[in-house]
Amino acid sequence: MSTSAVEASARSPCVLVTRPQPQADEWVCRLHLLGQQAAALPLLAIEPLAGDDPLLQQAWQQVAGCRLLMFVSPNAVTAFMAGRPAGWVWPEHLLAGATGPGTVAALREMAVPEPAIAAPRPDAAQFDAETLWAHRLERESWVGQRVLIVRASEGRDWLSERLASQGALVSHVAAYRRSAPRWGEAERSLLHRVVEYPQQHAWLLSSSEAIGHLKGCLDHLGEAVLWAPLQQVAAWATHPRIAQNALAAGFAQVHPAQPDPAWLVQALR
Repeated sequence: MSTSAVEASARSPCVLVTRPQPQADEWVCRLHLLGQQAAALPLLAIEPLAGDDPLLQQAWQQVAGCRLLMFVSPNAVTAFMAGRPAGWVWPEHLLAGATGPGTVAALREMAVPEPAIAAPRPDAAQFDAETLWAHRLERESWVGQRVLIVRASEGRDWLSERLASQGALVSHVAAYRRSAPRWGEAERSLLHRVVEYPQQHAWLLSSSEAIGHLKGCLDHLGEAVLWAPLQQVAAWATHPRIAQNALAAGFAQVHPAQPDPAWLVQALR
């Protein structure tokens, strides 16, 4: 790393990556490779359902008749694809839906053919279901087409409703559960360091649900007193909806961010 890059890294705050594991560690690694200080502090835990779960196996029997297999997150890809039948080959007619670059990367890791991946353009202003619809899905004819949406046990219904309004036959399957993480002494130590040096840290918020878990995690540690000072630490949110929820939760400084490590590094410096 050049001297100027080292100096920029020293001036830049340490990014608190709140994504679930293993994505948090992956982001920290990518940020470190870019010379950016970062630490994993997940605010969301993911529990994949077993690959032999009866509902997941039933969903796999429906896939061949679908036009769109929609994945709401990288976790949806990993959890659902773990249960694919032996020797299964991606059908030519089947689209793999993704709302953001992380999910696209997960699909590629699972060897989903590139022409099958339906996602927002890489230069999109934001990555969500609305952008996916405008950039890719709106051009399709959905009357009578079957769609299977792979998500957590609960999820946002905007895309389901839009597809149904266009005549699609939409069903859902839960491939994993989301919950609050369990923190220990390592997280307690990090939180105290953040409170002691708030200007040297910055939140990276990638989920509205995760924001709501922060206070609960503090209560679990017996550190509720840290809630107010942690809200004063600058936050970067990867979607306007997340930013709005962060402000509503009491975060004092919230900035828009792209879900891309290189973009974030440049913005912080």
